[in-house]
Amino acid sequence: MNTAQAKRVLETALICTQQPLQIRDIRALFDQAVGTETLKQMLGDLKLDWAQRGVELVQVASGWRFQSRPEMREFLDRLHPEKPPRYTRATLETLAIIAYRQPVTRGDMEDIRGVTINSQIIKQLEDRNWIEVIGHREAPGRPALFATTRQFLDDMGLASLDELPLLDKESGGGDMFESLPRALDPAAKAQPGMAVATTWDGAPPEPETSMVEPENE
Repeated sequence: MNTAQAKRVLETALICTQQPLQIRDIRALFDQAVGTETLKQMLGDLKLDWAQRGVELVQVASGWRFQSRPEMREFLDRLHPEKPPRYTRATLETLAIIAYRQPVTRGDMEDIRGVTINSQIIKQLEDRNWIEVIGHREAPGRPALFATTRQFLDDMGLASLDELPLLDKESGGGDMFESLPRALDPAAKAQPGMAVATTWDGAPPEPETSMVEPENE
């Protein structure tokens, strides 16, 4: 099989797969006969081939995938007029704390936000598979330590946490709450399968009282 044929096989596999493909998966396409560096070169060539099209080849945490470009969202939404999930400001602020300060306990989050965090917020983020418990702090009560998941990175279109929006060091991290909602803005996001993810509704913050539990854990 020559390089052109191998590239065609790779392109077909990436278009047809429902999950991102890692290099080891791609090598299996060719029965390990194509080296890693050659595969990386082909992936780079494919990115260039699709540079002027409505979809793009990107690398996320779980591997490589094709996804729609953000500017296609307006048109693709017409195929799926149902209402997308909507997340409150409190939910996104909690997610931002976990993303930028992980691993953190619920108490850490409450100290940063200055309010009690509703258990439903944590559950919602866990159900979305954006956060998970990765251990427990050696402290009274051994509180759970939360961190983001690979699914979070995939849904944000990120290959690693290093690609999160940078914080303004002079603000002491105060713009953390702004950075992640901007990253979640559906106008700036795309989705595998050539659709568009919509997670942040751009609505003003809800009153904090609607998201506060009567007591801490």
